[in-house]
Amino acid sequence: MPLYRALPSVDACLKALETLFPSVPHAVLTAHVRRELDGLRSGIREGRITDAEELALPALISRIGTAVDKAEKPRLRRVINGAGVVVHTNLGRSVLAREAQEAVKLAAEGYCNLEFDLATGERGHRMDLVEGLLCDITGAEAALVVNNNAAAVLLMLDTLCKGGEVVISRGQLVEVGGSFRIPDVMARSGAVLREVGATNRTHLADYAEALNESTRALLWVHPSNYRIIGFHSAVPARELSAFAHAHGLPMLEDLGSGSLIDLSPWGLHDEPTVPEVVRSGVDVVTFSGDKVLGGPQAGIIVGKKEYISRMKRNQLLRALRCDKLTLAALEATLRLYRDRDAALSSIPTLRRLTMSAEELSRRAEELCGVLRQRLEKNGAPLAELQLKKDFSRVGGGSFPEQGMATTLVCVKPLACSATELKERLLSVDIPVIGRLEGEYFMLDPRTLDDAEFETIAAMLAAALT
Repeated sequence: MPLYRALPSVDACLKALETLFPSVPHAVLTAHVRRELDGLRSGIREGRITDAEELALPALISRIGTAVDKAEKPRLRRVINGAGVVVHTNLGRSVLAREAQEAVKLAAEGYCNLEFDLATGERGHRMDLVEGLLCDITGAEAALVVNNNAAAVLLMLDTLCKGGEVVISRGQLVEVGGSFRIPDVMARSGAVLREVGATNRTHLADYAEALNESTRALLWVHPSNYRIIGFHSAVPARELSAFAHAHGLPMLEDLGSGSLIDLSPWGLHDEPTVPEVVRSGVDVVTFSGDKVLGGPQAGIIVGKKEYISRMKRNQLLRALRCDKLTLAALEATLRLYRDRDAALSSIPTLRRLTMSAEELSRRAEELCGVLRQRLEKNGAPLAELQLKKDFSRVGGGSFPEQGMATTLVCVKPLACSATELKERLLSVDIPVIGRLEGEYFMLDPRTLDDAEFETIAAMLAAALT
């Protein structure tokens, strides 16, 4: 009984907490207090708590305050990506350009003409915001945007192939991130999968043998982060398009990442751009807006007007359409693509993909210098630092076998393991994500901004002390 009597009252706890957290609702603080007190009563009852000091008000307020502080932080938080994966799916994929960020803010802070034609004063169409830009950039006749590329593939197949067969090579029946499987989405669309060829080799004759009165289209799927090497062959898209048209069928392509600029001058090869695919004769192409394109999450569909028009009339579109924030960000991003140099310098994803090894080496040295100045305690270093040549990755299923030369900053903590440092950096004010290799926690400057160097140093110092 004496221990129970030592428990502070709910009112006493609330009086202290409301001073510390004046903006947190009273009901929320009350729930935290009752939860803590219930836990303490259970501890007393079970014999785990035997010292009245554990029940003192200051200790109690400290524990509850920590819980409140953690709970009140947004679940979606800013993190620093030092892993060197540019299109990092787990970290939100592409970082938006400043112009896109401003467009989102403008659309969010008031009303906007999402579906209002300012020229006529009548109801408009939200696709008008981006369709013209997409057609100009890709060379397509028409365009449509939905909420992601999986939705784009679903809408395309549901509209053009439902109730019929779609012919696809066995080597392209891929599963990508999030367990998105091409055969499964085809089944959801009401289309029947018709596999042809072998896993590693498919010939035009295989497609010809599969055609029948139920065939609705031919489908080419980009392998994303999957590759077949060695004894392998596939029918080129241009040749397959001509074959499909000769038999009165549309040629469809799920391009996946969807680059709008040829990145081969920077060593990123063997990925067709969307304009190249359109010129090859493919009738409908789907791709993502938040991968190599560098915009918001979106599924973009471009191609022949007759097919896109049918998709626009599909009732499924209403369930898959984008909101004003996505369209605002996408429009601003696409506007940058009208000038190739502007796109390369202003879109963070493109800027990071095209950084030279020399620039990255210089930036790694700068980051290392900032860390050396900050990672000290009483004049003694908290960690050893060194530089290492290595490779960054594009990520997002793009260019999977092609690394980009970089220089890593390697941090070897002196008072804990690298694994422990990695774990501590997840709980600091601004979590820092990096690579772990042996005794070192490593940071890649390719995915860091110069303005983040001081923040990284502060977070590392907090984690190491």
